[in-house]
Amino acid sequence: MPEVTLIDRGRVRADTAYVIDGYSMASAENPNPDHERIDFVVWNAVVETDAGTFLWDTGCPTDAAEYWPDPLYGAFEAYDAEEHPLEGDLADSGYELDDIDAVVMSHLHLDHAGQLGAFEGRDVPIYVHEEELKFAYYSAKTDDGSIAYLASDFDRDLNWEIVHRNTHTIADGFELHHLSGHTPGVLGARIETDDGTLLIAGDEAYVDANYADEVPLGPGLLWSERAWRDSLYTLKELERVHDADVLHGHDLERFEELAAKY
Repeated sequence: MPEVTLIDRGRVRADTAYVIDGYSMASAENPNPDHERIDFVVWNAVVETDAGTFLWDTGCPTDAAEYWPDPLYGAFEAYDAEEHPLEGDLADSGYELDDIDAVVMSHLHLDHAGQLGAFEGRDVPIYVHEEELKFAYYSAKTDDGSIAYLASDFDRDLNWEIVHRNTHTIADGFELHHLSGHTPGVLGARIETDDGTLLIAGDEAYVDANYADEVPLGPGLLWSERAWRDSLYTLKELERVHDADVLHGHDLERFEELAAKY
């Protein structure tokens, strides 16, 4: 069965209202609510299977403070990114870059695709959903779409492996699921391990409130609320059927809990 190693790739500090819709909304009783900035985890995973060793996402760039557009870095402060080079964090977990047989990109936002350049020209398959790759290029190459895509992250000599359907079995016990909502092409996964079933929600659920309380992400992080809600119910059905642990996209407490288990 697959084995999963969860890797802590640092922190992004942001206003909670970005990820929980209405979190600090004013009212007649509270016309000037306090805003709370908290730390969100950035993580990757290494999934070892009979078909090879897969890396899930690549994290923030080490030079995020200079590289990201000022408005984005101001909102999502990746303050320790320089301490988390991909090769160094892999090494701390017992892996080298050459151990990675393929990469799965949950999506191509700048905090997930920031170190894809490590695989440029290496012929390592990079799995991405068809809808995600299209929207990423549309966003990065035009004035429309989302500002969270940077062409220099992914417009490279990469060996794209396109996922076209809603489910895709990548290896025995490792199944990808299309979870559109946060972006058109978010991928999650169901991974069967000796420690139980791990369900990767990714940024479909940034934090537990998005999942447990069914509160959408803030409008700036939501491509389609209708698609997001459909994907949420898909995840909850998978959790019920497989009695799975659910790993969210950036929830620090949930990450630390599951990193101790898997």
